[in-house]
Amino acid sequence: MDRGLRLLHLVADAPGGLTVTEAANRLGIGRAAVYRLAGPLTGHGMLRRDEAGRLRLGAGVLHLARRAQPLLAEGALPALRRLAEQAGATAHLTVVEGGEGVALAVVEPTWTSYHVAYRTGARHPLDRGAAGRAILAGRAGSADPVSSSGELQAGAYGVAAPVLGVPGLEASVGVVALAPLDVETVGPQIRAAAAAIAAALG
Repeated sequence: MDRGLRLLHLVADAPGGLTVTEAANRLGIGRAAVYRLAGPLTGHGMLRRDEAGRLRLGAGVLHLARRAQPLLAEGALPALRRLAEQAGATAHLTVVEGGEGVALAVVEPTWTSYHVAYRTGARHPLDRGAAGRAILAGRAGSADPVSSSGELQAGAYGVAAPVLGVPGLEASVGVVALAPLDVETVGPQIRAAAAAIAAALG
């Protein structure tokens, strides 16, 4: 089981998929062993072979991920509520799904006269907006907050930081507002929320 899960993780980390030979080399096992590991994973929809024979993630992984998403959102809500109230801005947890950022949980502040209405399930490219770019920064090992202005919605300002230290999860937490945000003020609040979410989900 351990080697099967390692194979699944290797394929997940390879955007272009892996050949059986590449997988065997990275796992330090023979090609025949990779075929034996891939068989049950393919049968359960966790892996698939593309036209070139490369191993890629199967639709079964997305099914499992969708089942886990409500648990992730539930674990993140206390930290998001605190963040929304502290920052006076709409707080959100964004996760990677299918190469895009998806707003998994959204909390609006209770005391502001107006705020951004950010829809749960909203999708956007990872290279646009603070939430997606924070995830990319996390991939590069940075925990620093990332800011954006008008990249996803005209007149909206965002600041986000990656959620680090949760195996298998690529995510960010951030806030979005209709006025410029002071990164020096909200940055530490966002990083504290990201750490709290990582602790709750880890």
